[in-house]
Amino acid sequence: MNNDMKISYPSSEKVYLKGQKFPDIRIAMRKVNLTPTVTKDAEGKKHFKENAPVLVYDTSGPYSDPNYTPNLKEGLPRLREEWILKRGGVERLPEFSSEYCRERLADKSLDSLRFNHHHLPLRAIKGKGITQMALAKQGIITPEMEYVAIRENMNCQELGIETHITPEFVREEVAAGRAVIPANINHPEAEPMIIGRNFLVKINTNLGNSATTSSIEEEVEKAVWSCKWGGDTIMDLSTGANIHETREWIVRNSPVPVGTVPMYQAMEKVHGKAKDLTWELYRDTLIEQCEQGVDYFTIHCGIRRKNIHLSQGRMTGMVSRGGSIISEWCLQNDKESFLYEHFDDICDICAQYDVAISLGDGLRPGSIYDANDRAQFAELDTMGELVTRAWDKGVQAFIEGPGHVPMHKIPENMQRQIEKCHNAPFYTLGPLVTDIAPGYDHITSAIGASIIGALGTAMLCYVTPKEHLALPNKDDVRTGVVTYKIAAHAADLAKGHPGAQVRDDALSKARYEFRWKDQFNLSLDPELATKYYKDAHYENGEFCTMCGPNFCAMRISHRLGECEE
Repeated sequence: MNNDMKISYPSSEKVYLKGQKFPDIRIAMRKVNLTPTVTKDAEGKKHFKENAPVLVYDTSGPYSDPNYTPNLKEGLPRLREEWILKRGGVERLPEFSSEYCRERLADKSLDSLRFNHHHLPLRAIKGKGITQMALAKQGIITPEMEYVAIRENMNCQELGIETHITPEFVREEVAAGRAVIPANINHPEAEPMIIGRNFLVKINTNLGNSATTSSIEEEVEKAVWSCKWGGDTIMDLSTGANIHETREWIVRNSPVPVGTVPMYQAMEKVHGKAKDLTWELYRDTLIEQCEQGVDYFTIHCGIRRKNIHLSQGRMTGMVSRGGSIISEWCLQNDKESFLYEHFDDICDICAQYDVAISLGDGLRPGSIYDANDRAQFAELDTMGELVTRAWDKGVQAFIEGPGHVPMHKIPENMQRQIEKCHNAPFYTLGPLVTDIAPGYDHITSAIGASIIGALGTAMLCYVTPKEHLALPNKDDVRTGVVTYKIAAHAADLAKGHPGAQVRDDALSKARYEFRWKDQFNLSLDPELATKYYKDAHYENGEFCTMCGPNFCAMRISHRLGECEE
């Protein structure tokens, strides 16, 4: 396993802000240091005026801390473990509860694949509500809540920017179900983050192996790579070999929350035969992943036996893997979905570990032709019922959404979700606004993502250029993450999130003053911006390279200012 996972950003340093309610917590930020503004007086003498550094939201975890040396075989520091143990309500188990997990650990043939620094799992003591939602409903502000409040605000207070985001506001939003802090007690390595319409729009990165492609090392590398470029969460969607071991390596080395679709691994256990799935096997899979540290599950429990036929008249049928699997099980066994029938049991399991539930949209449209149809909305209505049942058990939950939706139909999705799902956070794949651009679906989906993000969607699932075509590699992950950071940030600006425009204004000022390095270093992809600039062979000129010295409008604007003086 390659340990060379250090992350660096140009002209940046890792800084930590201190908590107030919890002075011992350190909230990681990235500070971009800027060069001074240079002006000349009438005699040609240069004058320098300092530009304040810019703090930016940082998802890179300890990997960008110069004082930390990554060791993937040992995993990341267990940041939240002391917080969890100090507030109580949990117990350390003597062994892993999952039968499958114990079998894997006992299998000597897997020794070469295994992450060997296991910690025995924590679980809630019977009768104790230990989830962030349960604590929030009791009026308790946790260290995680203060952490995300400070993280969202960055240095707004120092800049004199008013903000509504306080630890108490975070508590209220989590208690009401309008926001989720994915924070499994068995993933203490993850830095707290929040998903909700009244906070920064977050993005998720999908990765994971397939039956034909990729290794454990590649997936861990992609996970860290995603964190470098700004991915807020990771979903391990592995469907190939050694799913259990792959996930263990990813979780132990992930500074961001990790999600899964447990049905994928359940299908591996029955060798791809949907009919052979059972609640007991699925239950064991949930417990296995809870005790590994998975922070949220996508569960397609909104599909009802009675609604499956609604997808039959579609252009593209059913495009959700998890949705199609449980639908096939329902039809082959002529029964109601065991995910729906055992939803309360699922919540009881998740509540013991503080695992959030992402109510999966198994009937999402796979083409713009199918957008906003009866099948999609019938499932959404069921999700609205299920989310309140999750909240009743203190389980955090959010709602997944489409898919493929043309621009003029996007608002209806947001409006209906708010109405039917009681303001639970919305998590959407795009949506893709046209179907004619394979190879460019990161763009077709980012258009829809920025629109629905501005309307209130809390988290966006990224799409790479290889969507519909192939499993993404590292470069595709980078492109997908940066594209979706653009969409998310555009939405934050539209929503008026406190401090969202600080970085834009700093970059624009640098651009006008021809401070090229500052312009690049403040960008979402400094490396690419710098490369394009250097390729033009006009470095450090006081004119833009497209216009040249005689036609640069910004250079002319500077002269106009001098004339007025």
